[in-house]
Parts: sequence; C-alpha cells; structure tokens
Amino acid sequence: MDGKLFTTHLLDWYRVNGRDLPWRRDPSPYAIWISEIMAQQTQMDRVVSYFTRWMDRFPDLITLARAKEEDVLKSWEGLGYYSRARNIQRSAAILVREHGGVFPSDPAVIRALPGVGPYTAGAVASIAFGLPEPAVDANVLRVFARLLDLDSPVSEAPVRRTVEQAVRSLIPAGNPGDFNQALMELGALVCSRRPGCTQCPVASHCLARAAGVAESRPVIRPRRDVLRIEMASGVLLHQGRVLIQKRRPDDVWPGLWEFPGGCVEQGETPRQALVREFREEVELAVEPLEKLTVITYAYTRYRVTMHCYLCRYVGPREPQPVFNEAVAGGFVSPERLHDYAFPAGHRRLIEFLEQDSRLIKPFSADSLS
Repeated sequence: MDGKLFTTHLLDWYRVNGRDLPWRRDPSPYAIWISEIMAQQTQMDRVVSYFTRWMDRFPDLITLARAKEEDVLKSWEGLGYYSRARNIQRSAAILVREHGGVFPSDPAVIRALPGVGPYTAGAVASIAFGLPEPAVDANVLRVFARLLDLDSPVSEAPVRRTVEQAVRSLIPAGNPGDFNQALMELGALVCSRRPGCTQCPVASHCLARAAGVAESRPVIRPRRDVLRIEMASGVLLHQGRVLIQKRRPDDVWPGLWEFPGGCVEQGETPRQALVREFREEVELAVEPLEKLTVITYAYTRYRVTMHCYLCRYVGPREPQPVFNEAVAGGFVSPERLHDYAFPAGHRRLIEFLEQDSRLIKPFSADSLS
C-alpha cells in the first residue's frame, strides 16, 4: 500500500463527505470524550440529540462531577449500557480532584480513566490534542479487515494489534485527528456491513476487493447462543399513585428505577409470578387486574419478554412496602415518573400508560376493578 497516496485519497474524500457533527465544530477534549462514549453501541443520529442535551445540562467537568447520579442517569436514559454514564461521572470526579478540572493530554492518563479503552483514548488524544495516536473502533476494524484481507475474526487481540499498527503507520504528521475521523467515517458511510466499493475513495488499495472477497470480510466469530427470559412486571396503583423501586448497586441496571416484578419460574403463569414477586420483593399482596401489554427488548445475550399487568393492592391495611430487593422506593404520582431514570423496557411501559386514556386521569385502579 502506498501510504501517502492512501492518506491523500482518504482525506480528500473526508473534506467533502464528512458529516457536520456538533463535536467536530468545537473539538474540545471534554466534547470529544463525551461523544465517543455515547457513540458506543448507538446510532449517530441518536448520539447527536443526546450529546446536545448533555452539553446543555453538563457543559464541563466540574458541573458533571458535582451532579447527582440520578440526574446523570436520567440524561443518559434511552442510550442503554448505563455503566458508561456512571464511569463518565467517576472519571469527571477524578479529573477534577487530580487534574484541577483540566482534561489531560497524556494518552496513558486518559486510558486509565474508568470506562476508557484504547479506542476512546486514541480518539481524544488525536482529535482534541493532535497526537499521532490510532483510534480503532468497529468501523476502522472493518475497513482494515478488507484493506489487508484479514482472514481471522477482528475480535481477536492479535488482529486488533495488527490493525492498530497499520493505522499508526499511516497517520499523517500534523493531521492525526482528521485522519482517524476519516477512517471512522469511511467505515460508517461507505465500507459498512455491505461494502460500497464503487464509492470508496481508497478502493484501489483494498486487497479484499482485489481478491473478490470484500463481502466476506471481516470474518465474524460465531455468536453465542441467545438466552430468552420471560418476566412479569406490575403497575400497582393505589389512590392515584404508582409504586416504583430503585435497583441495587450490584444488580442489573444499578441505580435505575423499575416497576416491581421478576422472572417467571418454571411451572408459573406470568400472573402467578407477579403475585409471588410482589410478595418477595416488597411484601405486598396484589391482584393482577388485566394484562396491559407485552414488551420485548434485548440486552447483551438476553432476549426478554415482559408481561405487564395493572395491579391492585388487596392487603388488609394501607400498603407499606418493604424493599427487600431495592435500595429505595415508594408510591409516586404518574406525572413524576419522568423524573426518574428507567431501563428501556420499563420506559416503554410508561409510554404505553401515557397513551391509555383510561389510565391517564384518574390514574387509579379503582375505576377498573
């Protein structure tokens, strides 16, 4: 590969075709860092809207470090992988405490921050500080799997090191940020899962294209089996208020809020599971009145089917929940549900409730019994 010619073709293409993204207009270290963390596992159009709101709410490291975790998680709600948001705030606290709120330029120091990997460190170092560091994300791995005709899965560490070395050898002096962004943009817009070789500015440098195997690169490692889970969740309404609880720090989706419920065990119906879960989790006797909806969602290897019920308290006294599986909770008015951060499945349940004219006002199970 003629490295100089490759770089020239790539950068010429990028100057014309690079997307107008807000963090590219003002490539501060903080902005680049936030955008790169958000872009992990997220479509770019969603990243832009979330990034804009985030920067309005947390414009700098000091504001972010001092914010309540609840506010941070709420601003992240809908992006998923909430550990990213917690690591961002942990990192902000470290940077304020140990670096006076100034983002460091040393790639090793950036790499040591919670939740920061080689790619994010390389992106911040090259784009914000102009350092010749590679930034190898999934897009760049795919591009180089084709350019170099790599016949091993890109998820393997030796393959990644090969790509990082190749990128490092091609970084032009004085323009590492645009070069890395151009590679990522090429993978996002042209050299995507279905390669657009006829529109590729560096097609003449591609070994996989020359060999006629571009569509079979990168080699993908076989996926692990999908695990399917059936769950039941209950909207317990009492005197116009709904019961929610906050998940424990060591649980799935730590710190997020949810409607009580849990997994349907073997031999149970979803209704039976819900009655049991309310008894175990919050020590309340409930009656599922009707099934509201069924919500399906996925996370990591899991595919979840969540049966959602409208419930009524049937105990002898006023309900006093005991939160055995949560760190906090209580009855809140329906209007306040938007003040709390919920995982995606429960947020979709809230959206369903808002569309049901029977449940908006009065938001009470009494009228449905």
